[in-house]
Amino acid sequence: MQNKNDEKRRDFVKLGAGALFFGSLIGSGIFLAPRLNAQTTLLRPPGALNEKEFLSTCIKCGQCVQVCPYHTLSLLDITSGNSIGTPYVNARERGCYLCDLLPCVLACPSGSLNHDVTTAQQVKMGVAMLKNPSKCLALKGQNVKQEDIAEILKHSNKNEREQKVVDDLQNYVGKPCTICADLCPYPEKDKAIAMVSDNKGNFYPEVRSQCVGCGVCEELCPASGEAAIVIIPRVDYKEIY
Repeated sequence: MQNKNDEKRRDFVKLGAGALFFGSLIGSGIFLAPRLNAQTTLLRPPGALNEKEFLSTCIKCGQCVQVCPYHTLSLLDITSGNSIGTPYVNARERGCYLCDLLPCVLACPSGSLNHDVTTAQQVKMGVAMLKNPSKCLALKGQNVKQEDIAEILKHSNKNEREQKVVDDLQNYVGKPCTICADLCPYPEKDKAIAMVSDNKGNFYPEVRSQCVGCGVCEELCPASGEAAIVIIPRVDYKEIY
C-alpha cells in the first residue's frame, strides 16, 4: 500500500509538471487559444452568460459596477472593440469577494448576468492555477515581508469591507504565507483551495474542484509582478486539472 508521502510526492510532481506544461504551451500560443489567452478571454462578473450571449445581451449600463462594494468591476474602454463598455474583473487589481446575494447580478437589468445565480456555490468565473510556483513564498519557505504586500495595500480601501481586507493582509507580515487559502471568500474555502505539503514538508496552495475563479487569491498573492497563482477565465476545473 502506498503511504501518504508517496501520494503527496506524486501530486506535487503533477502540479509542477502541469504548471511547466501550461507555461510552455501558453508561450507557443497553441493551448486552447484563444480560450485561455488572458488578453482575449476576460474574467467576467459572477453569473455572466457565455461570452457570445453576454456581449449580445449586456446593455453596458454599468449598474453592476456601481453596486459592487469592493470596487471589483471595471468597464472596458474604446480599445476593446465590440466589448467596449462591458464589465470585467482585473483579478490582480481586485478579485471578486462573492458578496452575499451577489448584488452585481441583482443589479443587471438585461439578464447578461444570470439571475438564477444567487449563491457563491453557483458562480463559475474560471479556475485558479499555481502558474508560477517559483514565485510562491510558501513553496520557497519565506515569511511575508511588509514590502511584499506594499502594492496590495494600495488597493481600494474606501469602506469597511475593503478595509478589512487590508487589515487581514497586514496580519501576515512576519508569518509563513497562507494568504491565498486563508482569505479565499468561498463559503467552504477548503473545498476551493487549501495549503498542503510535499514530502519535504514544503507547503503550497492546492486548488480544488469547487474553486469558482473569483480572483481573490491572485489579487492578494504577495509575489512581485505577476502573481504565483492566477485565474484562468471561462474554464472549469476538469479542463485544467
